[in-house]
Amino acid sequence: MAKKAVASLQKGAGKGHAKVIKMVKSEKTGAYTFAEEIVPNDDVKGYFKK
Repeated sequence: MAKKAVASLQKGAGKGHAKVIKMVKSEKTGAYTFAEEIVPNDDVKGYFKK
């Protein structure tokens, strides 16, 4: 499924965006989950800083 999402980003205006995956720890259970988003290429570093 991920291959389709990434492949669709490589056409047309999608080249200006990136799919980012961040590991987030739950405060309630202590378990880690993965948060996925599609952000503009310029905002990738800012996404990981927050």
